[in-house]
This record gives sequence, structure tokens and C-alpha cells, in this order.
Amino acid sequence: MRSPTDDDSTLRMFRVETDSWPPAGEASTSTASSRARSKRHPALTWIRRIALGSVILALVAGGICWHLMRDLESGIATSHALPSHAPKSKDGSTNILLMGLDSRKDQNGQNLPPAILKQLHAGHSDIGGYNTNTLILLHVPSDGSKATGISIPRDDYVDRAGFGQGKIKEAYGLAKASEETKLRQAGVTDEIRLEREGREAGRRAEIQTVEDFLKVPIDHFAEVNLAGFYDLANALDGVEVCLKHPVKDRYSGADFPAGHQTLNGAQALAFVRQRHGLANGDLDRTRRQQAFLSSVMYKLRNEGIFSTLSRLTDLINASKKDLVIDEGWDLLSFVRQASSLSGGNVEFHTLPIAGFATRNGQSVNLVDQDAVHSFVQRALSASTRAAGHREPLPAVDVHNGTGKDGLARLTAQALGANGYQQGRIDNAEHQNATVVHFGPNGRAEAEELARLLGGATVESDGNVTVGRLSVVLGGDFTLPAALRGSADKAAPPAQPLPQGVSGKGIPCVD
Repeated sequence: MRSPTDDDSTLRMFRVETDSWPPAGEASTSTASSRARSKRHPALTWIRRIALGSVILALVAGGICWHLMRDLESGIATSHALPSHAPKSKDGSTNILLMGLDSRKDQNGQNLPPAILKQLHAGHSDIGGYNTNTLILLHVPSDGSKATGISIPRDDYVDRAGFGQGKIKEAYGLAKASEETKLRQAGVTDEIRLEREGREAGRRAEIQTVEDFLKVPIDHFAEVNLAGFYDLANALDGVEVCLKHPVKDRYSGADFPAGHQTLNGAQALAFVRQRHGLANGDLDRTRRQQAFLSSVMYKLRNEGIFSTLSRLTDLINASKKDLVIDEGWDLLSFVRQASSLSGGNVEFHTLPIAGFATRNGQSVNLVDQDAVHSFVQRALSASTRAAGHREPLPAVDVHNGTGKDGLARLTAQALGANGYQQGRIDNAEHQNATVVHFGPNGRAEAEELARLLGGATVESDGNVTVGRLSVVLGGDFTLPAALRGSADKAAPPAQPLPQGVSGKGIPCVD
């Protein structure tokens, strides 16, 4: 990096060149008139100097930011858990899974120092395991406009990839423990290798579980440990939050009055971890996490953090210590795309639950898969429509191969209510399974429709034209609940999503 003296000498060099223009040896018949103009307008010389100086300073500042971003890219930990051949979003948008581990260990599996644990009010280093207590799907449109964050409650009872039904937060820890057991049985004793490969298995399982649950591809992921909230708040010199009521909780250490206040690292962690004493428990804690992220983005936007070298360096150092991302993530390209994040144009929502229950002695959130899929599609579609680049949905021909009278028409009406153009409606020979047929470049649209129909096979068909899909309903077909409510309405207005936390300011939460 250049020293201030170097910068001063550079500016002096440009001042000399400016004052001596045109260069010696390049005689001009207009020299005398140029000197006369300079005498008549002395401000022109200074304008020229200021303009050149501004260019140099901009280049120097840009060089610093580029250097720091390169330093971040080279120093941040990366993972192979998301393979390059994994399915990706088709429209140029980016789906990022943010995973917050409730672990009292660092990236190498070492216990956090006792002094840090005391500040975090987080108990012994063996508590928490490797549960992903924070799961947020962040959807960023391709043009950097309005982004959407969808929080997944940690106790949602789902199918965990390879580990049966249970709380979604547990997929990571179960896969990690299973992989380490296999490695030990194979004779591996290197603790660093066990930790590294165990965590990779945990990440793969958690990502797959979320993809299966939400029915959307994950393009990138970022994992942060428990200390990440602490270090982020300290790097920003505190984060402002707002509480509707005073709170005091001995479990998390939260002890805050009502109203706006700035929290240091330890307080910020207590703020996002509190669930005891809140009316809706974990669901209110989810809103706390959303509010914290909204406040961070608000501060980044309004206090010039990115233009303050010391703060930017602190952020980068915290990221290198606490963060893990997939190896295929080009952060420089993403920063250019995601102007919505630094602009605060983010809307957070929380997945709906169908109720509470006890499974295997644990309190869990029951979920309605159809309602979840509908919610996610509406949230992502709302983001896409706001970005102004939503392509019209294709026309759909519906053929009834179920033998149930009226089912094809009912399905076509439901699809029309969800934005699809209505095509032909007729009967077909009986078949057991529902199939969506697509023509040239139509696979992505066919897969989206198949998900909306509750799961169906997709097949290429040379008889299907561009911009059109053909569905043959099979004996296995039942109109999903997400579509059933709109089946009798030709063109109902889009249902508004529940009010979420906005990233445009400092939201007040319970």
C-alpha cells in the first residue's frame, strides 16, 4: 500500500505536468493565446488540478478496496460441500443458505477460550453441539434489486437427508458424527482430519435437507459459528436494535430496556439467542435474528463502513476467523450483483408452521409441505416481480388420465389462478403416474410446474412447442392444498405474504 508521502509526491508530479502543459518541445501556434486564456481564467488551472487529483485518489482508494477483497478471498475458509455440478437457479438469481452453528468451537474444532465463552454467556464448550440454530435462505435477484430472506425455524419437523424425520437443525450434527464414526472405524486418528471431513458431511446433509424441504436449489452457502455475531458487532463498533418491551433472561444474558439501543458484541449475541421469556419462543428469536441482520445492513449503508479502512479491515478479519463459504463463490462478482443488500432493500419472512407437537420426547414444529412450497414460491416470485424481469408463465395443456371427471379442468383453473396461461383441456388414456412434458429449452419451467403439482416426472417431448407445457394427470394425482384453494377462481389477486422484517431501517421487535 502506498504511503501518504508517496500520494503527495504523485499529486505534486501531476501538478507540475499540469502547469507546464503543453510539454516542452511541442511548439504550438496557440501557445500565446492559451497563456492569455489561463490569465483570464485562473480557475481553469485549479479545476484541472482538482480533477486529476480526484482521479488519482479514486484509483488509490479503489486499489485499497480491491486489495482488501482479494485478501478476504484468499483468507476466508472454503468448503467442498456444494459440488460444482449441483443444480443452480435458472434465471440468474442467487439463492444463498446462511447457516449459524450453535457451536462453542472454532473452525478447527478447538474450544473457544474460556474468557470468550464467559463474555458470550454461552456456557461450557461442549454445549450446543453442531446444531444449525440459524437457517436463512437469502434470494438475490440477478439485477441486484429487492432481495428476500426466508428464515427456517430450527425445530421444523422434516425429512433429514439420510437420517429420517426430526428437527431440521439436527441434520448437520448427525451427519458430522456419523462421518467421524466411519472414519474412526477405518483407522483414522488425525483429529484435524476428523473435524474437517465431519463438518463437510454435516454441511452436505444440511444443504440437501433444506433443498428437499423448500424445493429450491442452493447456489451458495455461508456458515458462521456462535462467535460470529459477537465479532461482527464488535467490528462494526456496536449494532443498534430496537425492543418493544424490556427483557431480562438469565439463560442468554439478555438484559435490555425497551426502545433503541446500541449493543456491543456480547450483548448482540444475547439479543439473537434469547428465546426464554418471549411470547413465541423460537419464532420470536427468529425475528431477532432478522432484525439484527437488518440493523447491520442499515449501518453498513448509512455510516460509510466500506469507506473506512479500519472498520473494513476489522470486518474482513472477523470474516476470516468465523466464516466458511463454498469454494465456487466468486465474492467479487457477487458484491457487484448484490447492490440490494448494501442498499438495505431486503424483506425477511419466516416459514409458516402448522402447529406444535411432541415427537420422540422433543417439542417440534409441525409443517405443511404444500403450504411451505407455496409460501416459498410466492416469496421468490414477489422478489422477481419487484425486480421487473419476471417472464410470463407458459401455457399448459392438461390431459386427464385419472378417470376422475372434472379433475383436468379443476387443475387448469388452479394453474390459471397461479399465473399460468390456460391451454387445451381433454381426456387421455389412463396412466398411473403424472408426467409434465416439455419442448425446446423448457426443462426448468417443467420442473417448476412439477413441484407446484406436488411432484411429477418431467419428460422431453418433441411434440410440445416453445413456451408451452403439457401435463398428463395420472392415477397418483391429487390436487395439492396449495392449489386447491384457488381452483374455483379464474384470476384471483396474489395473496400477500405475512408482514416481515424490512432491511431498510431499524425494526422494533419483541
